[in-house]
Amino acid sequence: MEQVQTALWVVALLVTLALMFDFMNGFHDAANSIATVVSTGVLKPGQAVIFAAFFNFIAIFIFHLSVAATVGKGIVQPGVVDTHVVFGALVGAITWNVITWYYGIPSSSSHALIGGIVGAVIAKAGAGALISAGILKTVAFIFVSPLLGFTLGSMMMVAVAWIFRRARPSRIDKWFRRLQLLSAGAYSLGHGGNDAQKTIGIIWMMLIATGYVSASDTAPPTWTIVSCYIAIGAGTMFGGWRIVRTMGQKITKLKPVGGFCAETGGAMTLFLATGLGIPVSTTHTITGAIVGVGSTQRASAVRWGVAGNIVWAWVLTIPAAAFVAAIAYWVSLQIF
Repeated sequence: MEQVQTALWVVALLVTLALMFDFMNGFHDAANSIATVVSTGVLKPGQAVIFAAFFNFIAIFIFHLSVAATVGKGIVQPGVVDTHVVFGALVGAITWNVITWYYGIPSSSSHALIGGIVGAVIAKAGAGALISAGILKTVAFIFVSPLLGFTLGSMMMVAVAWIFRRARPSRIDKWFRRLQLLSAGAYSLGHGGNDAQKTIGIIWMMLIATGYVSASDTAPPTWTIVSCYIAIGAGTMFGGWRIVRTMGQKITKLKPVGGFCAETGGAMTLFLATGLGIPVSTTHTITGAIVGVGSTQRASAVRWGVAGNIVWAWVLTIPAAAFVAAIAYWVSLQIF
């Protein structure tokens, strides 16, 4: 009887830790959803975070749980995951998020979580316990998602410039201030749909490992889905303002038309990835789209030094989170 109570206590602790990560994901990645709409002056910061949080949550009714299935069942071999692995993964991801938030670096919460899982699993059972297909698919999109965001964002900007080439700048600005509400809503929808599912996936993974959910179940418990979407929406409402400044102003100067094109290109990328069940970085995606929009004006419109620092953070995210997760895994063995 005491063993069951201890297991329940540990499970409750890990669920709480996972929801803390989900909240921080929303907090850390709020910039992805609101940076462009705030920097162009379409919405005030307080309005923007409420707007984004609303669309983060309603993604629960739109997207299938394909990403949650990939994280929950497609990255680690069955039977390897235990409470220590989940603890290590979450501590590694949260630690990296705190560090990058403090320095205002728009890194990927998604890849911090994947890195955390990888580090904790390798510490326990070695690299052979990982499912290579799931890892390779995730790693590939570190490069694919910003390139796709860049391509779609720049193509949108070129197309809009050609279509409205005879319109007065003042009229274009007026139209796209309104249209940017649609594009920002779509991007926030994609952000919630892809990112909340990663936390759903790790909770699902943990519940299967501890025997509270059957591995044959095709979906996680409803309470995990609802709580994760609430947590990411709440995190978004608090907003990570250090990163908003980097995303909205330091990479390139955006006008409403540019914000619309960047958000629309980014949203298209997220919808595609979520439909395919691929856990991608919303940070990578919107950064690529912003750079794509800026580069259509002239190469010097993009602050390539800032963009380069962001890329270095992307490269370091998985190994850094994996390293911390491995240490946290060994520490957890001494705790419970």
